Amino acid sequence: MKSNSFHRKVSPRGMTLIELTIVILVLLSLVSILFIGARGWKNGTDRATCILNLRNVQVATRSYQNLYGYYAGGYPYASAGTQNIAAHLLEKGYIKQEAYESSQGIRKCPGGGTYSTPLPDLFPQPGSLYMVCSLSGSSNHVPQSHADW
Repeated sequence: MKSNSFHRKVSPRGMTLIELTIVILVLLSLVSILFIGARGWKNGTDRATCILNLRNVQVATRSYQNLYGYYAGGYPYASAGTQNIAAHLLEKGYIKQEAYESSQGIRKCPGGGTYSTPLPDLFPQPGSLYMVCSLSGSSNHVPQSHADW
């Protein structure tokens, strides 16, 4: 007589330990790539913001110098009791308070460096900057060219 019972092969349900381990490793790899990319993006934006801060102060300084007829290497007339160029720029509206604080070393660079003005009372020579960042010595934190600023 024939047996009416069917013999089915039962497949195991769920995932094996090896499959679960591989899935976790793939997810961790993707998350680590995400963090590396985010860090690179943050460093790039910090560098760009610093360069823009330097550029804005430099352009304001050159505009002020050209508008009032000062020569490169010259001193401005004392206004409000000071010859500090950044103070003149703030007073005349060429720069905002944040840029003034940066030029005085109060506000830090977004990348963690410090701003300084080597000669705050002297208009810079062509090709040199009025305000510099302490991180400009690193290859990742220096503008390509600032000759046209």
